[in-house]
Amino acid sequence: MKSYRVDNIRNVGLIGHSSVGKTSLVEALLYSNGNIDRLGKVEEGTTVSDFDPEEKRRNISISVSIESTEINDTKINLIDIPGYFDFSGELIQGMRAADVATIVVSGVSGVQVGTEKAWDYCNKIKLPRAFFINKLDRENSSYERTLEELKSKFGISVVPLQFPIGSEENLKGIVNVISGKAIIYDEKNNYREIDAPEDIKDKIDEYKNIIMEAVAETSEEYLEKYFSEGELTNEDIYTGLVKGCASGDIAPVMCGSSLKVIGMKSFLEDIVSCFPSPRYAIAQKAKELESEKEIFVNFDETKLFSALVFKTIADPFVGKISLFKVITGELSNEVSVINSNKGKVEKISNIFFMNGKNQAQTKKVIAGDIAAVSKLQYTETGDTLCDVNYKLVYDKMNFPRTNISMAILPLAKNDEDKISIVLQRLQEEDPTFRVERDVENAETIISGIGETHLEVIASKIKNKYGVEVILRAPKIPYRETIKGMAYVQGKHKKQSGGHGQYGDVKIQFEPRNDGETDLEFVDSIVGGVVPRNFIPAVEKGLRESIEKGVLAGYPVIGLKATLKDGSYHTVDSSEMAFKMATYIAYKKGLEQAKPVLLEPIMSLEVIIPEENMGDVIGDINKRRGRVIGMEPYEKLQKIIAEVPMAEITKYSTDLSSMTQARGSFKAEFLRYEEVPDNIAKKIIEEAKRN
Repeated sequence: MKSYRVDNIRNVGLIGHSSVGKTSLVEALLYSNGNIDRLGKVEEGTTVSDFDPEEKRRNISISVSIESTEINDTKINLIDIPGYFDFSGELIQGMRAADVATIVVSGVSGVQVGTEKAWDYCNKIKLPRAFFINKLDRENSSYERTLEELKSKFGISVVPLQFPIGSEENLKGIVNVISGKAIIYDEKNNYREIDAPEDIKDKIDEYKNIIMEAVAETSEEYLEKYFSEGELTNEDIYTGLVKGCASGDIAPVMCGSSLKVIGMKSFLEDIVSCFPSPRYAIAQKAKELESEKEIFVNFDETKLFSALVFKTIADPFVGKISLFKVITGELSNEVSVINSNKGKVEKISNIFFMNGKNQAQTKKVIAGDIAAVSKLQYTETGDTLCDVNYKLVYDKMNFPRTNISMAILPLAKNDEDKISIVLQRLQEEDPTFRVERDVENAETIISGIGETHLEVIASKIKNKYGVEVILRAPKIPYRETIKGMAYVQGKHKKQSGGHGQYGDVKIQFEPRNDGETDLEFVDSIVGGVVPRNFIPAVEKGLRESIEKGVLAGYPVIGLKATLKDGSYHTVDSSEMAFKMATYIAYKKGLEQAKPVLLEPIMSLEVIIPEENMGDVIGDINKRRGRVIGMEPYEKLQKIIAEVPMAEITKYSTDLSSMTQARGSFKAEFLRYEEVPDNIAKKIIEEAKRN
């Protein structure tokens, strides 16, 4: 592979709403630049980026993929990032590797929810951004309408660098607004350069003035020159665009059609001339291990080596592949580095560049570039690798909370051990995927961002690892308690020759009134009617008994049991006999003390646009929820509510549907409350059937 410097690298993250053509755009750029000799299609599963069987089956991107190309001695790493909201963890990983985000927008649909989310996320992490208006060959597409929509939504920083020649099915080429040169394309991906057509020259002049004004705003020197001379040179414009893009003051707009491969050469040229290299990237926050100081590190090839692992791929054949971005220095094969998060030494061999699923071996990788290495022993996503004499830890990535949980069961019983190993591997690959064991219900629970996320996990388990699984709603952890009081006797007496069994207790059962849920056992025995050495057996019998209630077999909480009286036999009494007597008293006592079923109540915080307030509040009420309060939250609204857990098992899907994926929520356990009678009857009947 060719050797590059920091200034000759561009890391471009392609993000935006699902199905705007990000993967097709990567494909068209590779094809137009001669990296591939056949233009693949998402629908046919033949693109370089979407190589995973799940991606081919669903026709959507599921994982970040890296492809690279070269133009004008500059290496461009194209980071194809899924737009589907269930895979927001991939967005966070991919954007950590990017130095500039290109938000892809459909010239037909214009600004969509994913466009807004992409812009907001770039603002949040202070990442430079640009736009590419795609699908301009389609019916009802419009460059100018989409550009105005972008300006209206995101402000004057949106600056057009290109203008299309023709529209819809008559799209022929792209004009570079700065140079005034146009590139015309034919059906065989041949192109020729011409002057901008006369009929759009006024529009080109208008847009060039917009660019000059935007560049002039980036520095005092350019502002003074613009006012005194009335214009800026093309060299000034390009220099100012790079600085303005790097600072976030300018968001350049490019355009074309990935399907017809129109505008790809123009886009690649503008990536090189207008996008910032890693040299201009925001300094990376880190902590020096020796001094514990917080520092900020710029991309610099002259320092000792350090890198951040931004993604892990679990390959059943190759093993674990760690994708990393070098921040300082360079990394060569056959060296040892420190994983500073784990304090472990990792041996580096076989460094390679990723191009979709293909690997290109390299001897070294320098600051600003992206590479991969396989079979690291201790390293996980978010870890820092560094030289033994340059110990620091880069800031980890903040992944979203899981929103939905399902119970996962292997179809074949003998696959139980295998599935736990597979789930562990998938957790290494996907930081937004969580696995827990519900001991109470003997279920393995998997949690993710949305239903599609978990369905994809299940498909991966089957297709990659050969284990078929079933997903079902997890069991709700209901509880039982009592509302009344009962004073009962439990007597266990058995004679069968030799030593018999005799235990006799009288216990008062009542609800705890101090708000605690654990069993409160009170010993009120006087006069030795139950010997001291048997009283622990009574308490133990009660603690074992409350694991199953008398209504539906759920654990009992909030119970107070007072041992008041009893009797014993000098020969036949034993700990076991008193435990048996306690079981009898427990069953009788709870049946008489008005047992009730309890359900977990969740504290729910929902963040939504104001226009969705009515629908969401109405929906919460339908779910037997109570709205506790409302308050502004940044530009949105926050609803605080209390809702039964059973009513929100698939809330992420429903909220996404109600708010066009603009809403988010978090739910945390709050307390237990009594289940309404009509619902309790159904739960009890279902429990008895099972």
